Amino acid sequence: MERNQRGFSATTTHGGPPLHTVEPLARTMFNRLFAVVYTCGLIVHFSHHAQNLFQSRSILSFSIHVSLLLSDLVLAFMWATTQALRMCPVQRRQFPENLEKVVRRSEFPALDVFICTADPYKEPPITVVNTALSVLAYDYPTDKLSVFVSDDGGSALTLFAFLEAAKFGRYWLPFCRKNDVMERSPEEHFMASDHDHWSSETREIKTMYEIMKTRVEFVVQSGKVGDQYISSDEERQIFEKWTDGFTDQDHPAVVQILLDNGKDLDITGHSMPNLIYVSREKSMTSHHHFKGGALNALLRVSALLSNAPIVLTLDCDMYSNNPRTPHQMLCYFSDTTIIPYHLGYVQFPQRFKGINKSDTYSCEYKRMFHINPMGLDGLRGPDYFGSGTFFLRRTFFGGPSTPISPEIPELRPAHIVNKLSKSQEILALAHFVAGCNYENNTNWGSKIGFRYGSLVEDYNTGFMLHCEGWKSIFCNPDRAAFYGYAPISLVDTLNQSKRWDIGLLEVAFSKYSTITYGVRAINPLMGLAYSHYAFSPTWSIPITTYAFLPQLALLNQVSILPKGSESWFLLYVFLGVGAYGQDFLDFVLAGGTVDRWWNDQRMWMIKGLSSQLFGFIEFLAKHIGISTISFNVTSKVVDGEQRRRYDQGIFEFGVASPIFIPLVMTSMINFVSFVRGVFGILGWKDMEGLVMQMFISAFVMVNCWPVYEAMVMRIDKGKMSGKVVVIAAILTFALYESASLILNK
Repeated sequence: MERNQRGFSATTTHGGPPLHTVEPLARTMFNRLFAVVYTCGLIVHFSHHAQNLFQSRSILSFSIHVSLLLSDLVLAFMWATTQALRMCPVQRRQFPENLEKVVRRSEFPALDVFICTADPYKEPPITVVNTALSVLAYDYPTDKLSVFVSDDGGSALTLFAFLEAAKFGRYWLPFCRKNDVMERSPEEHFMASDHDHWSSETREIKTMYEIMKTRVEFVVQSGKVGDQYISSDEERQIFEKWTDGFTDQDHPAVVQILLDNGKDLDITGHSMPNLIYVSREKSMTSHHHFKGGALNALLRVSALLSNAPIVLTLDCDMYSNNPRTPHQMLCYFSDTTIIPYHLGYVQFPQRFKGINKSDTYSCEYKRMFHINPMGLDGLRGPDYFGSGTFFLRRTFFGGPSTPISPEIPELRPAHIVNKLSKSQEILALAHFVAGCNYENNTNWGSKIGFRYGSLVEDYNTGFMLHCEGWKSIFCNPDRAAFYGYAPISLVDTLNQSKRWDIGLLEVAFSKYSTITYGVRAINPLMGLAYSHYAFSPTWSIPITTYAFLPQLALLNQVSILPKGSESWFLLYVFLGVGAYGQDFLDFVLAGGTVDRWWNDQRMWMIKGLSSQLFGFIEFLAKHIGISTISFNVTSKVVDGEQRRRYDQGIFEFGVASPIFIPLVMTSMINFVSFVRGVFGILGWKDMEGLVMQMFISAFVMVNCWPVYEAMVMRIDKGKMSGKVVVIAAILTFALYESASLILNK
């Protein structure tokens, strides 16, 4: 491990108190046995598919069986990737109370915190300020803590907010220490604490916070930092950088030290942590504008100013919920029994506030951030979530055995920085490495730093680090380490998901594909586990097929699935109920409720018919050179009403987004086909061959209940757009007529 003068000297836990424990989950053996039984069922199932293909007597029959076979192959592949996550799941426990018995507080490694924001109107600066204050107030030696804020929009409004935060921090940090505050985001603390029992000191701090918040929000609303808000010539000089030609997409690099640990003190005389504002250079000709580029700029600038051996990355709205989180991280980075296994990062789960009781849009992401990481942790460790991650800086400079050779010596992880420097030479170099052309003809983004090549740069970075030989650990303490905010609109949830889906497909079909390169570079199970995410947009293939094909056949009284009296029918039931049952068991054993599981599997279906389908189409269109239309619309519904409906568990549609059209078509075709099937039964027709198709229609209808409500039963602003309903109805009728012509030939 690289050693830094301000940094980290690992201490063995041998013979001392334990810092952590790890144990396999009790259901591991059941998972393995069930996987064997289910695999046998799949083999028999595909033999039946092969038999049907060989016995096809027409092009139509052959086409139907090929469609079902393709869908079932995708389902089987995705089930196999899920099993990789169930083979070796583990759970860990940390003992931070033992940390200072093993490592003296004065020997804690220096810590750099990276927070990224990009737009003061989409990401309100006061929210970012709360995140920064929550980590500035960490229970950690202040001389070893530096917070770097990346403002990719280069906004004077955001810089002003952090100038205000630096002033307020002089009062907030000693207040937190004195009162042992746990919620060190001011907004969250004042919301969570009992107003009736506030002390005069608390009321005074609250008043100061409200004054700061009002000033920041007024400046954002006005769109400029007025002279009345500038309190010194030094501040005036800072804002002179924002000239008429300074835009969010074309501006020079800005590196501004707002708090200097060697100089700035709080009101009690304690030193303050470092706080540095960074906006990398942008130009209309520069190519990489994504978050990974901003993080790489922070990685280089921080190397010059502090070069802490540990780096924490945080989303701008993901505030700290526990001031002792770094102690839990050090339970792993201080253990020499782990170091030989090349520990690269410790990942904390993402948790979200503001989610309603039943988690209508499945924004808890229990599988992604809680269940699956335990499965990955038993292999080589969880993927990188993009936030709540403590990295060893050395991790970003190649594999554990790769020689380190950055372009300038000052960027080496072992470079010694004793204190923050404001020398013109260092600041000029910091501006240089934050330049938009600095990475040209270098390995940044490909072999070192955060990796490019995908919209999901965090996932891609974690995957490549594991391929290079690094290991990670999933740290999930009882008290959440970080909290963020989840979307409360369905269209926002789906648009976010669509962006992820496109990025995942970019990894899946690259030369570093998880299923080819990953299986060889890491190991087969880990490659399959990463493939569970990379290929997740392909869920849209079987979901779309089973949402339309059996129903269209049912409408035309054509049987394409086994009859209820056939043994194959029981096999279908076993495969369906078995997969759903195991999924339900995983969810509930991880602390989920039945309501949340139902909404989770419903959102799985909804995403397969919307965000994943559109993401797949957009990805394919992009790679054959067809320009695509952006469906990222903004909800026009009043926020207060939207929040009220969300709290009641009512789905929010509200906008005329094309992303809803396949979902509405599905609800229509399944309703009509099920009604047709019921009338067939009432008419004493032989429906035995159509029982399974009717069951699928009924199941889809139950899942589509919010869509039916939004189309015909609601009058609020969150109802389904009439334009979407009309378009979907026309397309559904055209689809039915086309299918009837083909099936009745």
